[in-house]
Amino acid sequence: MAMAFPKIWYSVAVGFLLPFSYAHTDFFTSIGHMTDLINTEKDLVVSLKDYIKAEESKLEQIKKWAEKLDQLTDTATKDPEGFLGHPVNAFKLMKRLNTEWGELESLVLKDMSDGFISNMTIQRQFFPNDEDQTGAAKALLRLQDTYNLDTDTLSRGNLPGVKHKSFLTAEDCFELGKIAYTEADYYHTELWMEQALKQLDEGEVSSADKVYILDYLSYAVYQQGDLGKAMMLTKRLLELDPEHQRANGNMKYFEYIMAKEKEANKSSTDAEEQTEKETEVKKKDYLPERRKYEMLCRGEGLKMTPRRQKRLFCRYYDGNRNPRYILGPVKQEDEWDKPRIVRFLDIISDEEIETVKELAKPRLSRATVHDPETGKLTTAHYRVSKSAWLSGYESPVVSRINTRIQDLTGLDVSTAEELQVANYGVGGQYEPHFDFGRKDEPDAFKELGTGNRIATWLFYMSDVSAGGATVFPEVGASVWPKKGTAVFWYNLFPSGEGDYSTRHAACPVLVGNKWVSNKWLHERGQEFRRPCTLSELE
Repeated sequence: MAMAFPKIWYSVAVGFLLPFSYAHTDFFTSIGHMTDLINTEKDLVVSLKDYIKAEESKLEQIKKWAEKLDQLTDTATKDPEGFLGHPVNAFKLMKRLNTEWGELESLVLKDMSDGFISNMTIQRQFFPNDEDQTGAAKALLRLQDTYNLDTDTLSRGNLPGVKHKSFLTAEDCFELGKIAYTEADYYHTELWMEQALKQLDEGEVSSADKVYILDYLSYAVYQQGDLGKAMMLTKRLLELDPEHQRANGNMKYFEYIMAKEKEANKSSTDAEEQTEKETEVKKKDYLPERRKYEMLCRGEGLKMTPRRQKRLFCRYYDGNRNPRYILGPVKQEDEWDKPRIVRFLDIISDEEIETVKELAKPRLSRATVHDPETGKLTTAHYRVSKSAWLSGYESPVVSRINTRIQDLTGLDVSTAEELQVANYGVGGQYEPHFDFGRKDEPDAFKELGTGNRIATWLFYMSDVSAGGATVFPEVGASVWPKKGTAVFWYNLFPSGEGDYSTRHAACPVLVGNKWVSNKWLHERGQEFRRPCTLSELE
């Protein structure tokens, strides 16, 4: 019986490729750029399924060969001489062993993974790197702190406004704990190692090892001053692995410290106070402003009194009789009184938003801040987003937007900075800051030659499912994103002095995708549009 082995054609089309400039560009700082990774992963899944089909086809041929030879050899071995007495059988035996078994061997040895591996090699240069994974992990920890989320809620994905629910495995929790550990953040190390242990104790099947988890956990607890709990966790570790060298060494050390404390006759009251004091330490640099900022991000702690609220109004606004808006005024409402923050509704269309996003997306790069010491732009951990700058001459849409800002603010935009478009990443935020240059930053905008930033215009170009508010910690104001609207405020008093109550922040995005664009207007050109006053605070 002759066996033929047709050639298996296996090809993998190298599909969606990210633009070359996207390679290793802080993916975690922009949801807009991360969406391209979804397409990359989808392409890899298609490639993987093609590889599986090729392997299945190969195995199916081998299986058919084995089944036919199984029947043939069963018959032949019952009467070898009689079987070979037929000259055709004798010929076919020679042919099979000399030729067909060699072809089968070649088929078995054929590597069907070449196409998939080559696709992986090409796509890998556009993959996120360790910095992206660490940045995304830190973002989860930041969201946990800002929005007071316990580890179980975050692990189970029970977040407000989610469309696609997801959960963290014990292995994911272990990874978060390890990243916190490498940052010497023992508070979060303890939280996430305990969550990983809890999920394993509940029966979750995982590659995460309880011994490794307990090793990290006991040390993190010890670093926070809870010696008793550290000893208890180490004992549990030794029950699982009695020969664990580091745990045995730690246990001896813990027992020594405990004995030393008893010898010193340290009172239990003092010990409790010290333990309580040390375990209260959550994070470095946890300042009062930080607490106010986080409360405002959660919608807590607003300071507006009912009496002041009665002074806030909504109106149709014509830009102080601007010809373009006399017959078609825009909707304006007061968000806050001091500093005065106003919101313009339906001020940018969906079509304009999409045009701005499409223009900006290829240019998005990690957002920077002014370094007051060097005067240069640099990235910072407290600003997690990507931004791009758009000039009015590039597109009629951008030019039309600039004109609209000038008409409605009454300020000259010819000396303003270009339109900055920003997209926030995982837990994207911009911690409390001033838009204007303070007196100790005289060279903040020197290279522009247009003076200080007199005012800020901020477009919200997307709705945000949860989080993402613009908050003013000094006064207790929270302004929530609403697609198609814009907010405006002055950073300087008419005298040119900075208004320190305008210190503001962009809260982390808890769920969703936040796109904004802003226009910073400068002093030059406003001399007759917004005259100076004699008082510094007016």
